[in-house]
Amino acid sequence: MAAIAGSFGGLLAAAISLMDDIGGRKGWAWIFILEGIVTTIVGIASWWMVFDWPDTARFLSPDERIRVQRRLAADNQTHTSEQYDKRHIIAAAKDWKTYAYAVVWMGNLCPLYSFSLFLPTIIAGLGYEGTTAQLMTVPPYAVAAVLTIFVGFLADRTQQRGIYNLVCVSVAAVGFIMLLATPNHNVQYAGTFLAAAGIYPTIPNSLSWAANNFEGVYKRGVVIGTIVGWGNLNGVVSCNIYLASESPRFWTGHAVVLSWQICFLLGGTVFLHIMLGRENKKRMAGERDYLMEGKTAEDMVFMGDQRPDFIYMR
Repeated sequence: MAAIAGSFGGLLAAAISLMDDIGGRKGWAWIFILEGIVTTIVGIASWWMVFDWPDTARFLSPDERIRVQRRLAADNQTHTSEQYDKRHIIAAAKDWKTYAYAVVWMGNLCPLYSFSLFLPTIIAGLGYEGTTAQLMTVPPYAVAAVLTIFVGFLADRTQQRGIYNLVCVSVAAVGFIMLLATPNHNVQYAGTFLAAAGIYPTIPNSLSWAANNFEGVYKRGVVIGTIVGWGNLNGVVSCNIYLASESPRFWTGHAVVLSWQICFLLGGTVFLHIMLGRENKKRMAGERDYLMEGKTAEDMVFMGDQRPDFIYMR
């Protein structure tokens, strides 16, 4: 939906920007006013539209609720009757995977923010202006939206999220290399397509990958909050790397984004893929069975994904 929103955002901005002098305001001001009103309305409506869990969703029949919960259980997303306990927070803080996924999320969010914030600027640097520049932002987002769904479908079916992260980040890296390597406008514009196609599919894929590999509602909640919070801080970087003095090439911006992708998204994904594979082999070989010795049923529940029978998704 973020990719689709980016696509429609360009169309809306192009249309609304023509509202110059209506009500005594510039067209750019109307973009903030109208989109802000819609956001506020949807935000208020969400109180009634969004449900906490399938068993409270009024739009599902009783049979559908059971089916959805079974699918979630099969995807390591079980919802249990577990009660809050500080041990869940401690377990999340002590788990190395929390920080590994936070590093991966760094490699996701800096490129995402940079691309979404500065794509109009990048396209303007290619020689397009005004409404044309806004419209030129639409096709890369449309391609990204289609590929996001396609990659998500394949990753779900194959249960191999790490591999798809590697493929996507490689595509995005090629796109930013194209933006860096040549002043040719056609090649640079093609690079924005590859950048979008590589950035957007890794967002849901990476977060789903993290959710798949932590068991327990509260532990998973703490982990996801930590990952997303740390990743969002990278927006500070994104806002300061596309320098007006470097237009139209934006050497610093493109180079930093490329570095973030290679060091954090690519490097973190490779690290997780290898480490989770090693741990799975040990568990399947019975090398972790000793962890169950002397454990009560309650202890086993609190072990969550640390149980020897929990197999990680790679």
